[in-house]
Amino acid sequence: MKLPCLVLVSALIPTFAFAQEQSPVPEPTPPPRVYPVALPNYDEETATRLQIFLDNSDFGPGKIDGKMGEFFRKALISYKHAHAMPKTGAVDQWMLDQVPATYTTYTIREEDLKQIGEVPGSRADQARLKWLPYNSLLEFVAERFHSAETYIQKLNPGKDWEHLQAGETLKVPNVLPFEVEKFTEGKVPENPAFASRKVFVDTYEHLLEVFDHDQLVCVFPITPGSKSLPAPVGTWKILGVNVWPWFRYDEGMLNYGVRTENYYNLPPGPNNLVGVLWMGLNKPGIGIHGTNNPETIGRAASHGCIRLANWDAARVKDLVSVGDTVLIF
Repeated sequence: MKLPCLVLVSALIPTFAFAQEQSPVPEPTPPPRVYPVALPNYDEETATRLQIFLDNSDFGPGKIDGKMGEFFRKALISYKHAHAMPKTGAVDQWMLDQVPATYTTYTIREEDLKQIGEVPGSRADQARLKWLPYNSLLEFVAERFHSAETYIQKLNPGKDWEHLQAGETLKVPNVLPFEVEKFTEGKVPENPAFASRKVFVDTYEHLLEVFDHDQLVCVFPITPGSKSLPAPVGTWKILGVNVWPWFRYDEGMLNYGVRTENYYNLPPGPNNLVGVLWMGLNKPGIGIHGTNNPETIGRAASHGCIRLANWDAARVKDLVSVGDTVLIF
């Protein structure tokens, strides 16, 4: 399945300043790959605690599910590499100690019900709405706690997921929650403190990494384009960052790179195809963004863009700045 990339309604148009003489800027060098390390299969609770630790540390393990998946393994190895720790499968007790309680509870609130609604299947019908909400409370809770929907269901056997009500309490992973209600539509300002940071997009390992000089700051799983429409290899810049972007759904642009007049302006919301965030690059139509379907990260194809789970996209915006270099390799 190919998920579309964004063409913003208010396009981010690069401008270029020319000087008579400029010192050449060295191209950033991709970091070495450190992932071919064998790890044992941890039991479900240990795996969940380590996933929570890594997630809280901005080393995204993918969706929390208590399983030894590809991105969990890469996140753990990346964390150990970044902190000069032996890259082995030994469980470091101090990591587990940072998550003394593996699970917590979440009580459905009345205001949570406002995040839920019906999203029509056709783009024309979606374009008539003002907001693209979550389809269900299960989807809302799973994204809030960075989890696979099936894992939330496993932790709460016997629940009637079609008829959850305010006041019901659910067992959830004890991860820092993605509080979608706290995000407001608008542009993210430049952060001078992060001017030296660089973003590396590894299209082979399906990872986005941020470095501050030589220090690895974070790692998150991604979907980087597809075989027919790959992410554009090269060195780019972040032109702008928008929270709750609108989506210009133009199949001509998405499939062939040709802008047409046959398009739909889709409103923002968690079920917008680019999710909570759009980070535009100086490559027309290409950016780093969220998704309406976190289950597909690293698996389904996208139309040339760099796609993250919403909870990861929301954190990336606070770890980089407009103007930062992005190397796609």
